[in-house]
Amino acid sequence: MTSFHLECSRCALEASGGLPPTVCIACGKPLLVRYTLRRNRAAGMVDAWSARPCDEGMWRFREILPLLPQEEPVSLGEGATPLVELPAIEGLEDLSVFVKDEGRNPTGSFKDRGLSAAVTRAVLSGVSAFVIPSAGNAGVSLAAYASRAGGTARVYLPADTPEAVVRRTRLAGGEIRMVDGLITDCGARAKEYAARTQAFDVSTLREPYRIEGKKTMMLEIVQALGWRAPDAIVYPTGGGTGLIGSWKALAELEALAIARASTRLYAVQAEGCAPIVRAFRNGAREALRWTEARTKAYGLRVPVALGDFLILEALRESRGGAVAVSDEAAEAAAAELGRQGISAAIEGGAALAAARRLKEAGRLAAGETVVLFNTAHALVY
Repeated sequence: MTSFHLECSRCALEASGGLPPTVCIACGKPLLVRYTLRRNRAAGMVDAWSARPCDEGMWRFREILPLLPQEEPVSLGEGATPLVELPAIEGLEDLSVFVKDEGRNPTGSFKDRGLSAAVTRAVLSGVSAFVIPSAGNAGVSLAAYASRAGGTARVYLPADTPEAVVRRTRLAGGEIRMVDGLITDCGARAKEYAARTQAFDVSTLREPYRIEGKKTMMLEIVQALGWRAPDAIVYPTGGGTGLIGSWKALAELEALAIARASTRLYAVQAEGCAPIVRAFRNGAREALRWTEARTKAYGLRVPVALGDFLILEALRESRGGAVAVSDEAAEAAAAELGRQGISAAIEGGAALAAARRLKEAGRLAAGETVVLFNTAHALVY
């Protein structure tokens, strides 16, 4: 078992591994979980991960997850999603292209990984009431995991959230509040509610454990590829937790000498809301707020991300990049994935559309292994 503690992602101030630390008390930036990683234990970890059944889901990697030996996670069977190869996809024929199909998770999206980890640590620290701002999928997921743990969840949603999302959130036991505005406006309401009621705010990067759940996507990818990291990933990026988690997972695997962290990370955003793309192109360390954000991909409609500097650092350190695609291109690509047997939300389609743009620009080379993330099932909308 590896020990863990919390550390500020900006100023490196250490915090305790429990709650209520949410962000750094000194600078207000996100906290990250840090583990004591010992290379001489890596072989045993790989053997254990390989031997455990898939029905343990993402928690089969518990040696580098924030869970002590005697603790049990709040789980609905999240993780262990398939890595599906696309043998012949137009414009990418000379690449080995795979889709990490996160639509197979319990509530239909990758959010289940992060919320399972976040709710687990919070419940183990005595929390029973939660609050979250959401573009849709995170709210459904929190409602499901809070209910599973016997707790409650209040979910703040933009007023124009698709009705299917609202119904799914309510079905999972969530208490819904609709807000005129974007997810950032919902975030302000959630923060106020948390301060007033002591409900635990699990907003993106305002608690440190959602990243730990999201990083298991990359752990599964590397395992599926025979403990070899892909050459590149293309990741639909709103708040960016999964991209930061992928970067973190690769660094941990390299520290353990399990896999070389050579993967280039590419963020894809919508043309109508692309603060990370703009900041990357301008060489900025942080992203300015995007005004009048508009996109049909609600998961990408994030005008400003708390972890913007971490996303940009990951893109640059990995020699990757950022690209924006139109809603029309994303929708067409999602339909194309559907014809390949992958039920993809528009965000997943954006990853395929972006991969084509990257290939045309010479950023993806013949023979490389490229993983696209389909972050949610088409039916989530």
